[in-house]
Amino acid sequence: MASKLSPTPLTDLPFPCNNLPKPPKRIPLFSLLPLNPCPLYPSAKIIPTLRTVSPSSVVCSAVKEETVRAPSSDSQTIPPGSSKLVLVAGGCGGVGQLIVASLLNRNIKSRIIVRDCEKATTLFGEQDEEKLQVLTGDTRNPDDLDPSMFEGVTHVICCTGTTAFPSKRWDSNNTPERVDWEGVRNFVTALPPSIKRVILVSSVGVTKSNELPWSIMNLFGVLKYKKMGEDFVRNSGLPFTIISYIHWYTRPGRLTDGPYTSYDLNTLLKATAGERRAVVIGQGDKLVGEASRIVVAEACIQALDIDFTEGQIYEINSVLGEGPGCDPQKWRELFKAAQQS
Repeated sequence: MASKLSPTPLTDLPFPCNNLPKPPKRIPLFSLLPLNPCPLYPSAKIIPTLRTVSPSSVVCSAVKEETVRAPSSDSQTIPPGSSKLVLVAGGCGGVGQLIVASLLNRNIKSRIIVRDCEKATTLFGEQDEEKLQVLTGDTRNPDDLDPSMFEGVTHVICCTGTTAFPSKRWDSNNTPERVDWEGVRNFVTALPPSIKRVILVSSVGVTKSNELPWSIMNLFGVLKYKKMGEDFVRNSGLPFTIISYIHWYTRPGRLTDGPYTSYDLNTLLKATAGERRAVVIGQGDKLVGEASRIVVAEACIQALDIDFTEGQIYEINSVLGEGPGCDPQKWRELFKAAQQS
């Protein structure tokens, strides 16, 4: 049975919301850019999904699309002196870009592991190292994951990934097996037991890789290896939450948020949730449809601090409707409703 939530619509949202030997290279960044408090969610619609109980879904509408506004006086920012430090693996990817920009806008101290530091600087500009630290590393190579990378880290978001079918992104052995399985395994193995939460971004359909249409998507093993990555996280002993959505086979023209490729932080902050701005959260690996990266990014950030999302797997789609924006309480209600449905 599905249930429907009708939270009070947010009206003045500033942005849409819709896993040793060689020390890592640390690149200091300077002067934090003045960003919006709730980036990446100017107008988005949201609904939660869970894959661990009986199949069901919860639908919630999203916010009207609008341009980015200047920060308001009631901006959500992390309190001064907070010990929270979020490590993002894959921070230059499609979802990762939005997560990092959103953390910056919230004034949450972040650290990212990337293969190309120059790309990170191009995307996010020169930031104060107290707000954003950029480290060079490749999750496919265990030797790159030096213990110093994780010093002081309290929360982790892993949103690494590649394409389901052979493409230029597969160059340099960047295949699903190497990224979605070996990379996730290496990364999670290197995490210290003190981590408060690990968020893994995965894919809908991993439990149905032998069924149509998923078997087509899995021709080169992407669902198989993502499932292996999920299982490793679940058995790691670390507190985890898995956020899944359909994304690997979507053509640029079908994405529900844009731009498909971002070139700088300013461009990121202008991303919108397109026509499908609401969110559907379901469970049981039943959802089929497109998802906004903006919504997925916001779900990852919100799940970091919601206690009852620990040990759960949520699936997310984007549909029409009014949503929770960046309101933590509304997100708590959505995640809770998904589990209770």
